[in-house]
Amino acid sequence: MTRALVALAAFAVAAPAALAGSGAQPGVSSSTITIGGTVPITGPAALFGSVGRGADAYFKYVNAHGGVNGRKIKYVYLDDAYDPSRTVQLTRQLVEQEHVFAVFNTVGTDNNLAIRDYLNAAKVPQLFGGTGTAKIGDDPSAHPWTMGYLPSFRAEGAIYGRSIAAVKNAKVAVLYEDSDFGKDMTSGLRKGLGAKASSIVSTQAYEPTDASIDSQMSSLHASGANVLVLNATPQYAILAYLAAHKFGWRPRIYVSSVCISPNVMDIVRASVGGLADGSLSIAFVKDPTDKAWAGDAAVKLYRSILAKYAPGAKAQDVYNFYGMGVAYSLVDALKRAGRSPTRASLLQAATHLNETNPFMRPGIKIVTTPRDYYPISKAQLVRYDKVHWVPVGPLVSAG
Repeated sequence: MTRALVALAAFAVAAPAALAGSGAQPGVSSSTITIGGTVPITGPAALFGSVGRGADAYFKYVNAHGGVNGRKIKYVYLDDAYDPSRTVQLTRQLVEQEHVFAVFNTVGTDNNLAIRDYLNAAKVPQLFGGTGTAKIGDDPSAHPWTMGYLPSFRAEGAIYGRSIAAVKNAKVAVLYEDSDFGKDMTSGLRKGLGAKASSIVSTQAYEPTDASIDSQMSSLHASGANVLVLNATPQYAILAYLAAHKFGWRPRIYVSSVCISPNVMDIVRASVGGLADGSLSIAFVKDPTDKAWAGDAAVKLYRSILAKYAPGAKAQDVYNFYGMGVAYSLVDALKRAGRSPTRASLLQAATHLNETNPFMRPGIKIVTTPRDYYPISKAQLVRYDKVHWVPVGPLVSAG
């Protein structure tokens, strides 16, 4: 049984009868709107914890400039250590004890899947979660109160597949997380490869709790592959680079976009030298550490917000930047929800966005409809060039 199913089984015994709506809107007062969510501040995906900190800093900036429709945003983000069972427990706490208006920015695919039935039964908006899984994005009618934020994982995998299909004599090895995230990415990879799907010569899965992936990487190396696809989270991508370096293996590497923050790649580069050069991924937010964006207004704003409202945070941790980007979209939705917001009006606003988000790369808009729950449908293929990711060609479809 997967971690998500275990969490769901534990959660099913707690019917949300106590959450039945009344006329009052939970989390909304005359002066505040309280929202909440979980992020992994500790555990195997702790690098993602900055997503919460970046969002919180942006909300503090918005509050200092008058808030949203006269209300200040209170953001309660709790550490679930990337454990779906913990996500379930803390989400119940947020809804039933903190009385949040909406659940926002929950990080992780299994984590979002573990809480969606509960939140949909209670009609609590579950917005802009850190996932691009098909189980959430492909059929909005099944769980209309739940929306992710990342590009489709299948579409991302397909982008890599189409790129690899153009490589002569490619032999592909795949390391993937044994979750809907990793499986969606790998399914998309096969689709993108099309007639060349048989070029995948080895696949190896890891569990998000594994202490080592040496065995999996040894098998992938032994396959004779000259292309390595890492459908992995940052900790395991780093371990994969380290293992390839140890084996003296220098494949062409494709790495999931959730891993490409400069603080992650700095660890890789310091550990494996030039092996990371030429790695390929996709990007959709700007890189505030790249001097090419130094004069950009959103990058300047990011640095000033971080310095004032999260002074201990490092600007090179681009998960902070992503956190501000997703917070920008929530503020937009809250504004559109009206001066007397309801959970229903917030959902209505979130499903009718057509937003130019300044944290996104030029040409990438945040667009949603009641039938399209993938807010980001374009991305930029990028290549790692010693220190930064540089664009490769025009924007590509990620929907």
